[in-house]
Amino acid sequence: MDSMVDRPKTVHRDTRPVIAITMGDAAGIGPEVVARALLSEDIHRICRPLVIGETGVMERAASLAGREVRFRRVNLAAEVEGTHGTVDILDMRNLDVGKVVFGRVSAVCGKAAMEYIDEAARMALQGEVGAIVTAPINKEATALGGYADVGHLEFLARITGAREYATMLVSGRLRAVHLTTHHSLAEACTLVTKARITGRLKLTHDSFRQWGFERPRVGVAALNPHGGESGLMGREEIDEIIPAVEEARAGGVDARGPFPADSIFNRAVGGEFDAVLAMYHDQGHIAIKVFGFEKSVSVAMGLPFVRTSVDHGTAFDIAGKGIADSRSMEEAIRVAVSLTEKGKLTADSL
Repeated sequence: MDSMVDRPKTVHRDTRPVIAITMGDAAGIGPEVVARALLSEDIHRICRPLVIGETGVMERAASLAGREVRFRRVNLAAEVEGTHGTVDILDMRNLDVGKVVFGRVSAVCGKAAMEYIDEAARMALQGEVGAIVTAPINKEATALGGYADVGHLEFLARITGAREYATMLVSGRLRAVHLTTHHSLAEACTLVTKARITGRLKLTHDSFRQWGFERPRVGVAALNPHGGESGLMGREEIDEIIPAVEEARAGGVDARGPFPADSIFNRAVGGEFDAVLAMYHDQGHIAIKVFGFEKSVSVAMGLPFVRTSVDHGTAFDIAGKGIADSRSMEEAIRVAVSLTEKGKLTADSL
């Protein structure tokens, strides 16, 4: 008789987060690295990817990877299934794939790429996706397309109203937060001020706390050679950096330094710091890319949602040749998923 009884069916809720992945500039390697990354079963085990882009461009990118992939158009994040072998895509219908020329700067491609980011941000703000992962854009193309923002982060900060924000590069155990990024070296030096450093240290501390680090340790890089040699090689350490570190420490931030830039990153790799505050773009970027360029990832701090990105450009010189490396994109997706699991991170999982 028991076999005749109707029993309630067990409903298994898919707990994998939906991750919005923007296609990037269609004339670059962005679509290819996205397509290659989504061939991975490991990626689908941890999340449900949603590509925001144009189906024809993604189909062409998949052919470059030498694999047949089924593309499934969706209209809502709630429709994403995340099945390996099928790519769920929100088609913005803003490009004609027949007119996209690999390696050519295009206003149309630049505008379309920014529209993908705008839509991803909207979905993240509405809680429809757990995080955003972005493929590379071309700044000349986006400018031609009508966007004055220097890059992804500046655009996302503008549309979300974020005031204190920063770029952090991650490669394994090495994490570099930048005081300045898209400035000339001469201008960047003038921006090494106590107020900016203090704000950046607090942002780093608060971000790592949100990500599950109980007491994040932040090493501060010096601006000048040998840390300024007590003023013999520059006074920025004495006048701006040291006072900022002292103020941050008084406010509960475990900030240490400044230490010479030629040694601090090695100390971070050794586990002494959870992150290093670099004073300018190349100071942090060179260290990260020498340590592990292929798997380096950019993480935005200060936004109201998680956003990670590949740590490379559109690579117009190799676009369309089928040789793009997707490891940075794969790592960006993994880091994004990790950051959605707040309170579960350790020093080794970010």
